[in-house]
Amino acid sequence: MIAVNEWFWVAGGTGFIFLMTSLGATMVFFFRKTAGEGMQKVFLGFAAGVMIAASMWGLLAPAIEQAEAQGQPGWIPAAGGFLLGILFLYGLDRLIPHLHPSSNITEGIPSQAKRTTLLVWAVTLHNIPEGMAVGLSFALAVQSPENPGLYTSAMALALGIGIQNFPEGAAISIPLKQEGMSAGRSFLIGCLSGAVEPVFGFITVFLAALIAPYMPWLLAFAAGAMMYVVVEELIPEANLGSHSNIGTMGVMAGFLLMMILDVALG
Repeated sequence: MIAVNEWFWVAGGTGFIFLMTSLGATMVFFFRKTAGEGMQKVFLGFAAGVMIAASMWGLLAPAIEQAEAQGQPGWIPAAGGFLLGILFLYGLDRLIPHLHPSSNITEGIPSQAKRTTLLVWAVTLHNIPEGMAVGLSFALAVQSPENPGLYTSAMALALGIGIQNFPEGAAISIPLKQEGMSAGRSFLIGCLSGAVEPVFGFITVFLAALIAPYMPWLLAFAAGAMMYVVVEELIPEANLGSHSNIGTMGVMAGFLLMMILDVALG
């Protein structure tokens, strides 16, 4: 059974990253154009750096520690869950039709959906593992009262992901307006693209409560899903075209910020 305070923390953490996506989407009311190509690369790289560091310190390290506390070899659930997370996102990537802003080729199963819908699905796929990661981090903190440092680690994870969600919200709402949508509808859809974060956060925590001994597997699962997004989408898009070093610097900045947050607050 899931305690009330566990739902409270999970709702707060996933709600925060959803709020940051929504705040980013409000930029559609203030700007008519998207950020320049160089700035987009920085944002994509920054998101990748945050997610890499979050996967390492916020998910894989606790997964190994939890497994060893249960008397298991730490690497088994870390590696196994990581692989399952990769396969999960790979499956969604192959099944759900979506389109990345830098491409005109639809990925996933063939679809006659509008370009705007396909763009939203691409961001939605990206947000799924983020919600899982934040939800599990707070659930682990509640389930481990003997280790209060897990709360600050979970807060650091939510803060890092929330920071990179702000430009992400703008990156989906402003292009939708450019495609011909009204500003209000573009804002609403930008918000909805982040709604999967609390949804998948709660789903994952519910599963964790049912299979509590497998929490290390679920933490590593979320890490694998995030790393799939990073390697498959974020880093390649951040390094498209010339001057790819800008995207690389974005990755380093995101990684550095997430590392500082986790170590300083953890």
